[in-house]
Amino acid sequence: MKHSKLISLLFILGMIGTSFAQDFEKDAQAKIKTLNGLIAKVEKQGKDVLKEKMTVRTAEVFLDFANWDAKNIEQNTNLFKMTTPYRNNAAQMAQDLPNFERADVVKMLDEAIAYITLLKEGKVIRKPAPNIEWDKVIIEKDQITYNKRPVFLADYTWKPDVPILTEFFGNKGGHYISPKQVLDEKGTIQHSVIKDLDTKNDKRPWFVFIDSGHMPDWFSGKVGTEATQLMGGPFYHYDIDQQGTKEIISNLFKETVSRMAGKKYNALGYMLANEPRWITYKDSTKKVWYNSSVGENTIEKFKVWLQNKHHSIANLNQLWKTNFSSFDTVKLDIPIDIALVGTAQWYDWNTFNDQRVVDWFTWMKGELRKNDPKAKSHLKIMPSFFTDNDPCTGIDLERLTELSEINGNDCAAHYNNTKKEKEGWQDNYVFGWRELFLGYDFLKSVRPNQINFNTESHLLSTGHTRDLYMNPKYVRAAYWAAHTLGMNASQTWYWPRKADGSLKENFKDNAYGGSNNQQPRVTNELHSTMMDLNTYSEEIMAMQRQAKPIRIFYSVTSAHNKRDYMDDLFKLYESLNFEGVPLGFATKKILEQQNHSNWDVVLVRKTERVTQDELKQIQSYLDKGGVVLVDDVSLKSNEYGVSLPALKESKGKLIVVNAIAEMKSKALSIVEQKKHLPEVLIVEENGTSLKGCTWKCVKNEKGNNVLSIINMGKNEAKLTIKLKKAKNGTSCYDLINGIAVSSQPILKPNEVLFVELKDKK
Repeated sequence: MKHSKLISLLFILGMIGTSFAQDFEKDAQAKIKTLNGLIAKVEKQGKDVLKEKMTVRTAEVFLDFANWDAKNIEQNTNLFKMTTPYRNNAAQMAQDLPNFERADVVKMLDEAIAYITLLKEGKVIRKPAPNIEWDKVIIEKDQITYNKRPVFLADYTWKPDVPILTEFFGNKGGHYISPKQVLDEKGTIQHSVIKDLDTKNDKRPWFVFIDSGHMPDWFSGKVGTEATQLMGGPFYHYDIDQQGTKEIISNLFKETVSRMAGKKYNALGYMLANEPRWITYKDSTKKVWYNSSVGENTIEKFKVWLQNKHHSIANLNQLWKTNFSSFDTVKLDIPIDIALVGTAQWYDWNTFNDQRVVDWFTWMKGELRKNDPKAKSHLKIMPSFFTDNDPCTGIDLERLTELSEINGNDCAAHYNNTKKEKEGWQDNYVFGWRELFLGYDFLKSVRPNQINFNTESHLLSTGHTRDLYMNPKYVRAAYWAAHTLGMNASQTWYWPRKADGSLKENFKDNAYGGSNNQQPRVTNELHSTMMDLNTYSEEIMAMQRQAKPIRIFYSVTSAHNKRDYMDDLFKLYESLNFEGVPLGFATKKILEQQNHSNWDVVLVRKTERVTQDELKQIQSYLDKGGVVLVDDVSLKSNEYGVSLPALKESKGKLIVVNAIAEMKSKALSIVEQKKHLPEVLIVEENGTSLKGCTWKCVKNEKGNNVLSIINMGKNEAKLTIKLKKAKNGTSCYDLINGIAVSSQPILKPNEVLFVELKDKK
């Protein structure tokens, strides 16, 4: 890992001793005093200084953190040892950490002092940011509203509910319930839980966390130990096909959800599951994390499902290449071997596995609604299961999103990669954006009129993404992208410290070393970005609501039958993601249920297998005058490889194209014919043949184009920005800083540009 000059300096400082720590502390306190003085002067000028007040608080909090870290070198050493990038120099990392934090605070204060000085002198102009009172926000369809304006909310997992942290870093409400609170088979709930619910009057919105990872001791005795081991990953510790499971969940909801009905702290819904997954496959070439077998109840359900699907055992045997005498005698080893991908056995098990999960959550939501008829629900689904085409997870993102009133997710972006294997994005981009962009565009395609709630945001760090020396510009880039793509609220992973800097009791976590609770400028930049997003929330919401004229067809059938299906779709998506045209997805249900005028063209690439119903909906779209671009390998056979009839052009246009470049060119041409291209032209030069700047453009209330650009490429990008109809040239006005800027800007990697465009006069 390449360390900056700052880190090299800190290493030296750490070796010298504590005198420099005192100097950092003294310097920081002096700068806090200077910044507070400037805040008072600028506030007297009637200018907004909410950001600087937040920066002062960030400095104060992280100086306390640094002091705690200086007294707890051994504990931090042990925690750094758990973190792959820092394992081999954990002791030095722990020794340097307090001074790194203090130096980072000093740099943050210097930046704030420099900016507020410009603000004081009128060299930059700032539109006031709303100081959101969380207990007064309203949840409305696809929008969170405060003072009749859309706003975006951000908080952290585990952050203490104390004023010093809730004033600027999120002020969530919420609640937690768990089957472990059920004391017996009769459904008796812990007295303290009932008392808490009966007296709880929290008017701050958030969600109810329904825990599935902790079961009471008596439960194993009732259903058997095996039923508590057939779980969905690390956080789902019961068998969803076990009747006893339904009984305990039903009893839990009866006594708790009924008491939460209509309360403000569940305004962002009930989270039905935490990172659900039912990974039921094995791979002889590598370890499969969290995979498990299934119980007899599941196998019996599978046999019934097979009979309903295939009708006769002869049909099944023909497809499976088996000789079972009846459906009662059908056998399939679970976990299923990944070598069977593409076979009828693999497809049937995957499809059934998805169905039983949908059935479970459909039942669970029904129980929820019995006790709270207006309850909203969502799931903390990891979109990577969809975007990476993970095999046999039990998670059908489309159907589970359809089941929800809120687009719940656990989405990530990737600042770096700590795995030994190189990730594909590292050659061309400064961060990994595939999961974020594909995942959010898919959610917005499936349910465009629902709030997107990232209940465990991994935009800062993941299991294999960590860097103590993260560039704060990345934070702005990732959170800006997420919100323009659809995110309305987020709970960032994570905040395990108490207000004094100490960690939770008996804390052991490999996610801590190098994370945001050790990064003052990263934390400050996140909330500075949120303030800017909320200042221009109407424009950001307009970007979220843009029509998606280009739709990429997604088939869960091909996804189940093909390991690299999403790789093929991503290549097409990637080719189109830097043209300023919003992208979306089409599925059988989207074609069937949504208004076809919402898009101009459907692209079908490397989608060899589809069901008869999927093909029927594409044909119906053509029959109604739709436009389809398809390559010559797609739509050839059904889920079992049996040939399908070819599409007919009918009233629409059916165009066969094979190369991605040709498909891209024709798709953009069709959008242009429909007059749905942006009114802006952007030319990018970055020293490579690939574009790296993704952008969106909308009209503001004045009728002017507002342009958002994020440079995700590895190189600087020289841009030329033009209004297509400008007669006198294009002027650019930086909305964040309130100043005119060049229409030929140079954007560094991770840099965000947010400008209003006008015709020069």
